[in-house]
Amino acid sequence: MSSTDQSRVDPASVPRPVSREDVAIARNFSLKDLSDTFYDDPYPTYRALQSADPIHRMPDGSLFLTRHRDLEAIYKDTTRFSSDKKIEFAPKYGADSLLFQHHTTSLVFNDPPLHTRVRRLIAGALNPRAIAGMEPGLTALVDRLLDDMAARGKADLIEDFASAIPVEVIGNLLAIPHQDRAPLRGWSLAILGALEPFLSEDAQARGERAVGEFLAYLRDLVADRRARPGDAEHDVLTRLIQGEPNGERLSEVELLQNCIFILNAGHETTTNLIGNGLELLLRFPDERRRLIEDPALIKSAIEEFLRFESSNQLGNRRTVQDAEIDGVAIPQGSLITLCIGAANRDPDVFEQPECLDISRAPNRHLAFASGAHACVGLTLARLEGRIAIGRLLARFPNFAATGPAHRARRVRFRGFTSLPVTLI
Repeated sequence: MSSTDQSRVDPASVPRPVSREDVAIARNFSLKDLSDTFYDDPYPTYRALQSADPIHRMPDGSLFLTRHRDLEAIYKDTTRFSSDKKIEFAPKYGADSLLFQHHTTSLVFNDPPLHTRVRRLIAGALNPRAIAGMEPGLTALVDRLLDDMAARGKADLIEDFASAIPVEVIGNLLAIPHQDRAPLRGWSLAILGALEPFLSEDAQARGERAVGEFLAYLRDLVADRRARPGDAEHDVLTRLIQGEPNGERLSEVELLQNCIFILNAGHETTTNLIGNGLELLLRFPDERRRLIEDPALIKSAIEEFLRFESSNQLGNRRTVQDAEIDGVAIPQGSLITLCIGAANRDPDVFEQPECLDISRAPNRHLAFASGAHACVGLTLARLEGRIAIGRLLARFPNFAATGPAHRARRVRFRGFTSLPVTLI
């Protein structure tokens, strides 16, 4: 959708009964056969599924869930619903591939005990004091980017702004030398692109190559950090190398693959949060005015941007025991897709879910998941979003689109590849 003026409330906010069209859309839905229009606006499809078939069985036998309460229940139940992806990813990537090794070793796609060990190490370096200490440097980075864009008078808010911020933040967390950071975004996009439901040979090859190149770089970086450790209070790589006070350590494979995960998790979703938020301010000028007039609304605005256009649209689980959801029996071994984008517009939870309301409260969105797998970097992502969007809007309150915003053609991660603007 191009960034054109819209009223605050979309017509879709009016509750709809289940229609024949909803039933037809739900009946034919498959993640492996999506129309081009779906990538621009998946929400009509999500609404149809939520209304007509909220526990939808796709042609491959897996389930696609769209209700907020169902996602919450699964997130909280780690006994019956597993995040381990070895069974799912072996046929997708090949069990001897680098993509398989990466995605089945990283924090997000694992259960305890690996998940617990890695999460504890990363969370320790992202404690409130450490994140508060990042704010001055983050503010200075955003201001430098704004200065550069102001000098040109126009910018692409993705290439020149949104994507540059998390790369620098994650680079600082891992203490990656500045001169080595240029490939990071490309590696991340290629590796995450291989998580899409439909994987082309070209996308798989790009992802495989990116993991290999990133691993080669990290081996040298880790060797250097072992020889010259940093401050474990702030340097996540040093903290991961040193391990737990009780002497527990990550294996070399676990260490390297979770460094890649930290970049991927912190880069793409935060880029999308910033880009989606800025595009929403273009699309909903009344809400932009509200935020300009009351900058204190930036905290609740970030939560609403996360709800309305979730950076991460899909999650996955596999049943390791027989289970039941709302009376529907789900046998052991079933693959389940959790549609975060749909759950965050569930009318049973959110009043007028298709309405962008930057003061919405409460806002029980699931953009960061929930339970044991809630995003470990959520506090940092929120800080990046608040500073980036808040300072851009304060400096350029009348920034305007100079052409259409182009969305990435991806279903799992929702964001833009280009958002051209003039800075006024």
